[in-house]
Amino acid sequence: MGREEIVARVLSDARAEADGIVEAARKRAEDIVRAAELASEGEIAEAEREAEQRAALITDGRAATARLDSRKIVLAEKRRVIDGVYLRALASLVCLERRESLLLAEKLLTENAEEGDEIVFSENYPYAEDVLSLPVVQERKLTASGERPALSGGFLLRGKSSDKDVTYAAILEADREEHQADIARAIFGNA
Repeated sequence: MGREEIVARVLSDARAEADGIVEAARKRAEDIVRAAELASEGEIAEAEREAEQRAALITDGRAATARLDSRKIVLAEKRRVIDGVYLRALASLVCLERRESLLLAEKLLTENAEEGDEIVFSENYPYAEDVLSLPVVQERKLTASGERPALSGGFLLRGKSSDKDVTYAAILEADREEHQADIARAIFGNA
């Protein structure tokens, strides 16, 4: 074999080896690309699952907020209705006829007045003079104040040690604290 044949054979072997290396590198590159595609598909699927979960959480959160806001609105309306009930009750007390007004005043004085208290009638209380002639006033030596402040009907009792608010608004507020749940059930049921 001559020198040219040897060189040709070496070159041929080198080309074959180079072609093999190139083919192996191409296959390796294809495998890497395929693995990257599979990994990115998995990452995309995971990202989509996370996005769906976040969207569901956001939707659930907004739905919960909407339910809470709805309950707040209903509660506010129920309070408004109960406020209306007590406002009408206050208006009824302020407009009591003489007999009923005196019976109520006698009851309030009997239950709350102490000896020597001063009665401070509201400016719109029409039966102050009649109240002063009640037996409980004389028995407990109650006096009338010259003041006639803008109260919500009824009167205050000023005492030596403490004052007592027995205005109609105070009476109704005490009643509301005690009976509001019962009134709400009577008006709205268990809703």
